[in-house]
Amino acid sequence: MSGLLTPPYGVMETGSNNDSKYEKLDIRWWVPSEKILRAGKILRNTILSRAPHMIRDRKYHLKTYRQCCVGTELVDWMMQQSPCVHLRTQAVGMWQVLLEEGVLNHVDQEHHFQDKYLFYRFLDDEREDAPLPTEEEKKECDEELQDTMLLLSQIGPDAHMRMILRKPPGQRTVDDLEFIYEELLHIKALSHLSTTVSSIFISVFNQGEEGTSWYIILKGSVNVVIYGKGVVCTLHEGDDFGKLALVNDAPRAASIVLREDNCHFLRVDKEDFNRILRDVEANTVRLKEHDQDVLVLEKIPAGNRISNQGNSQPQHKYIVMSGTPEKILEHFLETMRLEATLSEATDSVLNDFIMMHCVFMPNSQLCPALMAQYPFPSQGTEQEKMDYALNNKRRVIRLVLQWAALYGDLLQEDEAAMAFLEEFYVSVSDDTRMIAALKEQLPELEKIVKQISEEPKASQKKHKVLLQLFNTSDDRAQKRQPIRGSDEVLFKVYCIDQTYTTIRVPVSSSVKEVISAVADKLGSGEGLIIVKMSSGGEKVVLKPHDVSVFTTLSVNGRLFACPRDQFDSLAPLPEQEGPSTGTVGTFELMSSKDLAHQMTVYDWELFNCVHELELIYHTFGRHNFKKTTANLDLFLRRFNEIQFWVVTEICLCSQLSKRVQLLKKYIKIAAHCKEYKNLNSFFAIIMGLSNVAVSRLSLTWEKLPSKFKKIYAEFESLMDPSRNHRAYRLTVAKLDPPIIPFMPLLIKDMTFTHEGNKTFTDNLVNFEKMRMIANTVRTVKFCRSQSFNPDAALTNKNHQDVRSYVRQLNVIDNQRTLSQMSHRLEPRRA
Repeated sequence: MSGLLTPPYGVMETGSNNDSKYEKLDIRWWVPSEKILRAGKILRNTILSRAPHMIRDRKYHLKTYRQCCVGTELVDWMMQQSPCVHLRTQAVGMWQVLLEEGVLNHVDQEHHFQDKYLFYRFLDDEREDAPLPTEEEKKECDEELQDTMLLLSQIGPDAHMRMILRKPPGQRTVDDLEFIYEELLHIKALSHLSTTVSSIFISVFNQGEEGTSWYIILKGSVNVVIYGKGVVCTLHEGDDFGKLALVNDAPRAASIVLREDNCHFLRVDKEDFNRILRDVEANTVRLKEHDQDVLVLEKIPAGNRISNQGNSQPQHKYIVMSGTPEKILEHFLETMRLEATLSEATDSVLNDFIMMHCVFMPNSQLCPALMAQYPFPSQGTEQEKMDYALNNKRRVIRLVLQWAALYGDLLQEDEAAMAFLEEFYVSVSDDTRMIAALKEQLPELEKIVKQISEEPKASQKKHKVLLQLFNTSDDRAQKRQPIRGSDEVLFKVYCIDQTYTTIRVPVSSSVKEVISAVADKLGSGEGLIIVKMSSGGEKVVLKPHDVSVFTTLSVNGRLFACPRDQFDSLAPLPEQEGPSTGTVGTFELMSSKDLAHQMTVYDWELFNCVHELELIYHTFGRHNFKKTTANLDLFLRRFNEIQFWVVTEICLCSQLSKRVQLLKKYIKIAAHCKEYKNLNSFFAIIMGLSNVAVSRLSLTWEKLPSKFKKIYAEFESLMDPSRNHRAYRLTVAKLDPPIIPFMPLLIKDMTFTHEGNKTFTDNLVNFEKMRMIANTVRTVKFCRSQSFNPDAALTNKNHQDVRSYVRQLNVIDNQRTLSQMSHRLEPRRA
């Protein structure tokens, strides 16, 4: 391993003792390479620029360590700087590169880099007079940071490997061993087989049969045949087959047909196969067709479970990491447990496929694939073929039921999906005449098909027209309905002279369609562009393919249409400035609990209208699906609205004593929102109080009673972003539904996962990414798994005024304006 243990990018300064142990390799023997030395300087200067508190004198056991950093803080910081660093072990390897070269050192030269509370010091800080970076150096470091991160991420794994290999075997962790085993996956299992394994002759294997052995071809060749596809590949000497059925404990996914007589195979029974996996640590299993990978599985711990028969279940299972869309679908159908109830029929991974397939296998592709997987009734009397066809049909029906249940009435807007459902229902109905076992699934399928297919007929007669998207109707008897892409909206689009034209278009309209509608009203649309204008004057020209633009406006944002050459002349409308007087006179008469309750009722209505798929559309881009995310947009807009409401009311209150009362009022409302598990409004209020326009009002905060200061400090600690918002996540983990979550953080989690991971790897769907995003979406499903029942005592009271107030907040959303108002209230002290 000497080649691995010697960093290739460093230069020896002096010779070393040949008897020295690698574990005690002195990192100071190396003269750092120019690249790594520069990388260390860039990271140090960037830390001093962005987070100077990380490099400081620290005390430990009565000893002071000069100008050093903590290992865990360095890992946290590196993960925040670049989307290419998404694992802590990855960051550890990157810091280890610097440590090996002596650009970063443990303060006592005792440790490799560890993600622990250990002190490390940059080489430049070894001197007492270490200079701080100049402004020019800071600018250069900002420009070179991403290139530096990329360099370290490329050579970090090698450094991590060397670090692990230097450890005594007894000190290597499970994660260390997993990392090493990744490097051993290319070793062929044949070299580890016992010589006692027998050689036999085999004639044919049939798709659907139980898999009991793994086979390796010693002589001859075979064709791999899949029902409906024919021959998918030919296997020759040295190739193997049968492992997929063993690792999944599922029937054979293909038939094996001999291409010649006297083929010789090495057969490994299930027990020996499991032993080989155990001994060789084969974490990855690959399935090939036509010499290309089509499915990649990876072994993970399954947990200790006990089956219904009392037998212990396997300690490991294999999950899909990547694959072609069709092969992933086939895999989930083959591994579906038919003996379970519908609610237990699939684990979360199949639910992940149903939720995420729109990203890599749209309905136009999924529906034909499902029909292809639904075999025609088998002819003949062979019982095994009949049983296999029956089980396949039952699995496809069950998957279709789950798919239709998730999408619900969204399928009404998809003609291909509706046609498939009707065709599929007819096929199942026909089969029930010949196969009685399918009759038990038919009623539920019929119910779903009728429920989905009948509603469009009514909606075709009359589209729902939204007079305004931000509808705050006070009709208590009317339940808020989700906005659909086919719903039409009456919307004002302004011109450069600040007049407007009202257009009526579907919510999901593209910018191109909006321009067409505006042109029809104005009589000319040549050279028109659509501009999104904020109250602060920020202008964004929308792209022609952007969709559902009406709901993506800021709180006081407006849409403008103008020729491109008049873009610079556009200015905000006076009405976008927001209110000039506060509502404290009305607001202070309302109970804090009543306000929090009515806010929670309204927030739950908005949250309950958000379809889980909207989060996926939002993450991957609405325009890629041509779908609306109107309900999610309005819910996110509500967060900003509440945040600016807090800042607006305080900045519009000129009396110091009244401002102090407002602070107390908002802290009380936040406490009640937390009590109602309305974390979205809770965080919006706390972030409003943390806004610089409010937090700088020192005279106001000084007058706040210490009791309220303590409560606010506790609330503010829940917003601590360190360790990936650990404080918030621990709080949520202790709550039972119904919960209104902090939606901006969920969106951030999904965005980081999306931007930090490729959707396709080697032309295969990166299903691990799909699983991570679906896991975040499942949080929304969990939060709504219990319905929200408003407090009966509060609901029965006549709170129409409170209800109307919280649904019609009038705010200033221009941060510059709010800051100016704040300085007029309390000028900066000299």
